[in-house]
Amino acid sequence: MTEQVDLLVVGGGINGTGIARDAVGRGLSVWLCEQDDLASHTSSASTKLIHGGLRYLEQFEFALVGKALAEREILLRVAPHIIWPLRFVLPHQSHLRPAWMIRLGLFLYDHLQRGRRSLPGSRRVRLSRHAVGQPLRDEFPIGFVYSDAWVQDARLVVLNAMDAVQRGARVMTHTRCVSARRSGERWLARLQSSNGQVTEVAARALVNATGPWAVDFLDEVAAEGHDHGLRLVKGSHIVVPRLYDHRYAYIFQQPDRRIVFAIPYEREFTLIGTTDVEYRGDPAHPRIDTQETAYLCDAVNRYFKRGIVPADVVWSYSGVRPLLDDDSGKASEVTRDYLLELEQARGAPLLNVFGGKLTTFRKLAEEAVDRLAPLLGNREPAWTGKGHPLPGGDIQDPGRLAEQLRATRPWLGEAMAWRLAHTYGSQSVRVLGDAASLAGLGEHFGADLYASEVDYLRRYEWAGSAEDVLWRRTKLGLHIGGEGAARLAAYFAKAAGAD
Repeated sequence: MTEQVDLLVVGGGINGTGIARDAVGRGLSVWLCEQDDLASHTSSASTKLIHGGLRYLEQFEFALVGKALAEREILLRVAPHIIWPLRFVLPHQSHLRPAWMIRLGLFLYDHLQRGRRSLPGSRRVRLSRHAVGQPLRDEFPIGFVYSDAWVQDARLVVLNAMDAVQRGARVMTHTRCVSARRSGERWLARLQSSNGQVTEVAARALVNATGPWAVDFLDEVAAEGHDHGLRLVKGSHIVVPRLYDHRYAYIFQQPDRRIVFAIPYEREFTLIGTTDVEYRGDPAHPRIDTQETAYLCDAVNRYFKRGIVPADVVWSYSGVRPLLDDDSGKASEVTRDYLLELEQARGAPLLNVFGGKLTTFRKLAEEAVDRLAPLLGNREPAWTGKGHPLPGGDIQDPGRLAEQLRATRPWLGEAMAWRLAHTYGSQSVRVLGDAASLAGLGEHFGADLYASEVDYLRRYEWAGSAEDVLWRRTKLGLHIGGEGAARLAAYFAKAAGAD
C-alpha cells in the first residue's frame, strides 16, 4: 500500500524539522524521514549559539545579520528552557582591529535588528576593574561586552520534531529515502528503515533538507539536475575543564582574523571553538585533527593567563557545514546564508535547501512553506513567528521552574533540578512522573540520570541508544563514566528486546 501525503521532508536536521513543523501547522499532511538519529550530524555540532554573527559584518552581510538578530528574539521567546541570554566579552587588540571599528560594528549589531530587543546592548569595559578581566592576561586593558544567546542545538531539533508530531506529522528516524521519482503530480518515494522494512510514499511535494548530502541526494536518489554546489567546511570544538568561574563567554580575535569562542559549558567545563577547514571526507564521520586541536589551544592561550594543552581536552566534536559554494577564497568567508531552490517545471514540486545556519532555521522554514503551500492549494498564513512555544517552552524562567521543582520535591538536588528545567522546561514533571524519591526514578546510571528520564526520551524523543541520550538529548556523557554508559547501553538493549 502506498501512503499519500502532501509533503515528504527528507532530512532530520534543524532545517528539515523546522519545515515539517511549519507545514503541518498550516494544515498540510507531512512525513519526515531521517537516515540516522535526529540532529545526528551538522545540527548537533555547532558552537551552540543563537546569534546574529558579529563577524559577518566585516563581510558586509548586513541582511543576514539583521535577519538573524530578529530570529534571536523569536527563539528566545518560544524556547526559554533551551535558549537563554549570554553576555560576550571581546578583549581589544589594537593591531588586529582598531577600537573605532569594533565600536562601529557593535553599534550596528545593536541596531540592525528591527522591532523588539530584549537583550542589553554593548558597552566598553575596563578589564582591570571587572570580573571578566581576571582570567585574562594583563596586556588587555579594555574590552567590549555585548549580548547574544546560547542554545542546546540538538534539543532544538528534537523539539521541532516533537511539535510537528503533536500537530499531526509523522517522523521516522533511522529511515533512509532510497529512491524518489516523479510520477505525474506526485513524487513516488521508497523509504527503508534500518531493519529493512520498506514503505512507499506518494507525496505531492518533496523537500531535500539533507544538509551535507543535498547534492548527493539529487544525483543519486532523485536523479535531478542542479546548478548549485556545496562547499563542505569542517568545524571542530574542544571541551576542557572550566577555565573561569563567571557566566560570561569570550570572543577572541586571532592573527588570521578569525574568531574563536570560549563559552561556559555544562557548569563544569569550557567549550572552545570553532575551526573552519575545507572538508572532502565522509560528512557522517568528521574528526578533529591534531592541527585543529593545537589551533584552538593556541587561540585561547593568547588571551588567558591559564594555558591549556591538548592533553587537557576531555571531549571534542566536529561537524560539516554545507555552505553555498560562492567562490570565496577562505572557508571562513563563505556565506552562512541559505538558498531555497524550487523546481516545479517537470511536475510535482521539489524544494532544495542549500546552506543556512542554526539561528535562521525558523525563517528558512517559513520561506520554504510560503513557497510550497500555495502550489498545494494551501493559503494558510505563516504562524511560527507569533510566539507559539516549542514543547516545554511555555514557561517564563527556567531558574524559577527549577526552584518550583525542588519546592515540591525536596529530595531533588539543586544541580539536577537546574538541568531538568534547562532541558525539558515544563515537561520536567513528565520526566519525574509520580516519583516520591530518587529511588522512585528507577535505575541510576550515574551523574543524575535515572531510568525515568531515559524512558521519557525513548517514548517521546526518539532516543534509541545510549549515545542518543548521552551526547544529543543531553550532554551527560561528560559526567557519566564508562561503567554507567555500558549499563545504559544494556538498558536500551533490554528495552529493544521487549518492544
